[in-house]
Amino acid sequence: MDLHLSGRVAIVTGASKGIGLAVAQTLAAEGAHVVAASRKSVPELSGDIVHVPVDLMDPLAPQHLVDVAVERFGRLDVLVNNAGGPPPGVSLPRFSFTAPTDDDWRTMFEFNLFAVVRMIRAAVPALLENGGGSVVNVSSGSARLPAPMNVDYNAAKAALNNLTKALSEEFAPQGVRFNTVSPGPVRTAWWTEEGGAADILAAATGNDRDAVIEQVAPEMMKLSTGRLVEPQEIADVIALLASPRSAATTGADFAVDAGFLKQV
Repeated sequence: MDLHLSGRVAIVTGASKGIGLAVAQTLAAEGAHVVAASRKSVPELSGDIVHVPVDLMDPLAPQHLVDVAVERFGRLDVLVNNAGGPPPGVSLPRFSFTAPTDDDWRTMFEFNLFAVVRMIRAAVPALLENGGGSVVNVSSGSARLPAPMNVDYNAAKAALNNLTKALSEEFAPQGVRFNTVSPGPVRTAWWTEEGGAADILAAATGNDRDAVIEQVAPEMMKLSTGRLVEPQEIADVIALLASPRSAATTGADFAVDAGFLKQV
């Protein structure tokens, strides 16, 4: 299926690994001009992908990204707010409401909500000037499943869902669509890197990290498919939402979560 993305211009944040890298590569493969934002580049961000080294905790970074996209390609059509999860230097999961401090809460919201707010604020004028476009915010299934584990992260993503609905109401009539994609546990560095979620859960449950990834975590989170989600499975849905083929889809949340959410 032709997604009609050829020649369109997209910004993807958190693009150096995991979901963001898969999204950047998928959009580029569909013919889009991709501006990939991350603190560091990787060899996979090559070819037609333009990497911009930024730290989205810097309030000036979003406008710089938009300026690069418009100066390089003359327009902006798509924004994928993928950067999120544990803030730099933070390891998750945390197992109780009492674990995060005030500073932890502030940092979590700064990275997962306020950085997105600033990115959207910078991008909307360029999207409107071009006659509209698509914004996809990467949320989490945990936003809709309150639990004491990672309570600060869950709350930040719940706020992101609310924000996305509100922005859709305001800007969809002007041609800018806003949607969220809510992954479940995804086989990314959050889980697999040293000191990541797999190691933390392994220490808490008395298992090894491989067993956590392959069996313990899927069982603990009651994943219907019995496995973690792959980044490409998220990227495919984001590409469709970025596409004009989804012109009637706005204010929606798409769970790509291996059956994590059970609610109707």
